[in-house]
Amino acid sequence: MHQELLLEIGTEEIPAGYIAPALSFMKEAMAKKLTELSLSYGEMRTVATPRRLALCVTELITRQPDRMEKVLGPPKKAAYDAENQPTKAAIGFAASRGVTVDQLKIETTPKGEYLMLVQELKGKSTAELLTLYIPEFIQSIPFPKSMRWGTNRSTFARPIQWMTALFGGEIVPVKYNDLHSGRSTRGHRFMDQGESDVTDFSQYISILREKNVIVNIDERRKMVEDEINAAAASVGGTIVPDPELLDTVTNLIEIPIGVCGSFDPKFLELPREVLITSMRVHQKYFTIADKEGNLMAHFVAANNTRIADTHLAAAGHERVLRARLEDALFFFREDRQHSLEERLQTLSGVIFQAKLGTMLEKTARTEKLAAFLAGLTDETLSMTVSRAARLAKADLVTDMVGEFPSLQGVMGQYYALAEGEDPSVATAIQEHYLPLRAGSTVPKTLAGALVSLADRLDTLAGCFGIGQKPTGTTDPYGLRRHTLALINIISGHSLRLPLTECIEEAVNLYGDKLTQGKEQTRDAILDFIKGRYLNDLTAQGIPAEAVEAVTSVSFNDIVDCRMRIDALRAISSRTTFTLLAGSFKRVNNIIKDHQEDTVDQALLSEPAEKKLFEAFGDVSGKVRPLVDAQHYEKALVQILEMKEPIDSFFDDVMVMAENSDIRQNRLSLLRAIARLFLQVGDFSKMHGADQEAR
Repeated sequence: MHQELLLEIGTEEIPAGYIAPALSFMKEAMAKKLTELSLSYGEMRTVATPRRLALCVTELITRQPDRMEKVLGPPKKAAYDAENQPTKAAIGFAASRGVTVDQLKIETTPKGEYLMLVQELKGKSTAELLTLYIPEFIQSIPFPKSMRWGTNRSTFARPIQWMTALFGGEIVPVKYNDLHSGRSTRGHRFMDQGESDVTDFSQYISILREKNVIVNIDERRKMVEDEINAAAASVGGTIVPDPELLDTVTNLIEIPIGVCGSFDPKFLELPREVLITSMRVHQKYFTIADKEGNLMAHFVAANNTRIADTHLAAAGHERVLRARLEDALFFFREDRQHSLEERLQTLSGVIFQAKLGTMLEKTARTEKLAAFLAGLTDETLSMTVSRAARLAKADLVTDMVGEFPSLQGVMGQYYALAEGEDPSVATAIQEHYLPLRAGSTVPKTLAGALVSLADRLDTLAGCFGIGQKPTGTTDPYGLRRHTLALINIISGHSLRLPLTECIEEAVNLYGDKLTQGKEQTRDAILDFIKGRYLNDLTAQGIPAEAVEAVTSVSFNDIVDCRMRIDALRAISSRTTFTLLAGSFKRVNNIIKDHQEDTVDQALLSEPAEKKLFEAFGDVSGKVRPLVDAQHYEKALVQILEMKEPIDSFFDDVMVMAENSDIRQNRLSLLRAIARLFLQVGDFSKMHGADQEAR
């Protein structure tokens, strides 16, 4: 028999950002526990508002199935004495399981004969199990911050006000702190405060809707969209898309009511990003744009209550917003009283990292490193990237960025343009923070990309240089994020940068500030970047073996690495390639410690080794120019011609000949062939190489 479980945890207002992770955990934890208890179920659903987290499990079995349990006891030789009488070990084992010795059996196991107790365990009722588990379940839900209330010891995101726990329509008796579960739920805090009894999930949703609570998050989000779009349309505009704000607002309210307000057009003097940020960060208001995409002097708020006089509601929002915008306009005008160049010295009071100095020192290093990178890519950009790197961090000490840290770079661009800086410099200042997160946009301009790379390389060099490497889940300086950004920028702009050389320059610019050796630091950073590169590509679905085959041979040019990886993938499906990979594995095994690759043709005596030498000469003559031109797939097609002569060589020639000169010569031939192959990648790491090598 199956029944439905409904659990609602009613609380004070939970922060919006806590809700989605909590619901995800609830589904995962409950599913795991039910499986562990052998309780089969159908579907699991979660719903929530700021005042409740709820879980529904359908078709949940009403009782655990009975089961046979085998418990292994002590070895037979320890359980019985010479007279075949039970020892203390046997008697104690039986007593611990609540049975007598004669109820035990002898079981033969791979380790010998042991006492065994076979018991039939009756399944417990699901309601009984839920009564025991639900308090533990509630306590286990993780939150960034939890709190205690009253004299209670157990915690939650916010104080729990009520609990609804029903199984098959009957109350599951649960106690959490001083609260006992019931069958009633509560409506909207202001529009319907009363309690209502519920019997199942469907009725629960319906009753809450009647009580002005839309508990289904997707439904509520759609209602928010409809409300704010209608409010914007009332003044002839459209909502500026903001999915994150939409999600936040959805989890701040229980039923949405759109209210459109306005502000003094003088505030349109503020940059677009400032207006949007001022409204969304503090007030959670949506901005409105006209048909041309320009911001209008209007906004939309999503209220949590219905108000008869919408003009009065709008006026309240307008008063609060005006104070925010007045502050922003003051900051904007004050900031422009001093140029970015004038602000540079103020960076001497901003610490980059305690052991690595100030942001002013970082700026000086980044300026030089950006110019160095420009010299490797496009020298005509040297002045642009140097100037952009010099001014890139200056907006950190402006009032606007102090109020809204997310506007760093954005304000630098606006202030630079206002001061008459070259537009390319201003754009690079803004872009040097990109990408902001994994998967987001990289800098569009090469100048912005180079300044961003210089900034991130400097951070990597400094942190690794003082031994501050990421460990496990700890990464206080975001080095994983910086490294992934570095990889994506280089790949996105197809920059042919020698990583080793770039890292060395970044490390050298620190002078004597670093505590780790320079070579050690360089190698550690390169290995770290390589590790992130492998993880990033495999996360995109590229086989790890192809990445390892290339990066294990050479990892200094990310663009070149990707070209070789793509070439290997393109040709790896050919049967000939799989067989050749196996042969190469065999070659590698034989020449482990042999480094010489000069072949004395006069010592070649067997037809198969002569044929192999001729084939090697012919193929290498074709492959080398193709590799130089980076036509790796064509080079691999030529390398495939080596399969037959290599196979014949191994079939007909004894590599480890008694004559040491002949043996060394044959090993040198194989070493030369291996080095030819390794110009693209280590084939032995490709799928099938191990099997074919056998």
